[in-house]
Amino acid sequence: MRNTPAAHRPVALVAGASRGLGLLVSKELAARGYRVAGLSRDGRTLDLARQQMADWGYDFAPYVADVRDEASLRQVVTQVESELGLVEAAIHVAGIIQVGPQECFNRSHYEEAINTMLWGPINFTQALLPGMRQRRRGRLGVVTSVGGMISVPHLVPYSTAKFGAVGYTRGLSADLAGSGVSVTTIVPGLMRTGSHVQARFVGNAQAEYAWFAAGASLPLVSMNAERAAAKMVDGVLRGKGIVLLSPLTKIGVRVHGLAPATTGAALALMSRLLPNAPADGGEETVSGHDARERLSSGFLEGLTVLGTRASARFNENHRPGS
Repeated sequence: MRNTPAAHRPVALVAGASRGLGLLVSKELAARGYRVAGLSRDGRTLDLARQQMADWGYDFAPYVADVRDEASLRQVVTQVESELGLVEAAIHVAGIIQVGPQECFNRSHYEEAINTMLWGPINFTQALLPGMRQRRRGRLGVVTSVGGMISVPHLVPYSTAKFGAVGYTRGLSADLAGSGVSVTTIVPGLMRTGSHVQARFVGNAQAEYAWFAAGASLPLVSMNAERAAAKMVDGVLRGKGIVLLSPLTKIGVRVHGLAPATTGAALALMSRLLPNAPADGGEETVSGHDARERLSSGFLEGLTVLGTRASARFNENHRPGS
């Protein structure tokens, strides 16, 4: 289908398409013959994504859109369908990562996480559902997280939003049974997308960055991002209800289901091993890029070499607004 004229190719829509996992999901859909429209808040990063997709040999139609804004998102969906064709498949990948002890988070951190990773999927799917239901055809997917099934210390706003996204997509999937429209809950663990440099850190930012960046880069802990994107797209296009990615995610979810008290004890131990909040409160939010520069650790750079390579390959090194 790659050589099929654009007018005859099915259309796929990806939210959060400008970098990292969203960019790889866009690539995977394009490789399967879809004409991909990519959404992001940052027009400059979208331009870089379009160039990266062209380098890979694929078309990519960029649209500036904010999944937190329901009205404008509906307008963009209408524009995409007017310019490219009816959306047959759509995947919400947009998200933010905030890392730190719970006492360093304030209400704005929770609002930002929930608006992006809970209201975002709701706005995104609800903008597409009327047309898909009328046609009795459509594939929807939402990237949640293992943190949406097992709440993780030092990622509480993130887990809160992801728990909501899991509940929303699982309920929506059941509600749409027999309609011709499927909703896939995608549950990954850590992936080597290079997103640790785009994460935001509070508390002892350098120490928080160190443990998170290492976890997001080491092969035994994190999953190859390209393989993850392929499995996600497989699940969505097949209409699966839920896709659990990586052996660690599958084991963690099953153990938690069978022995939640044991899981809770393990997470409590993990919390005690993670950095403490500084005496001054530590509410300053520091980007991964800045935390990495402040830390300037050769040892950590060695541990995170795979993540660093992923950052460069998947458009994560761009700083929004720069």
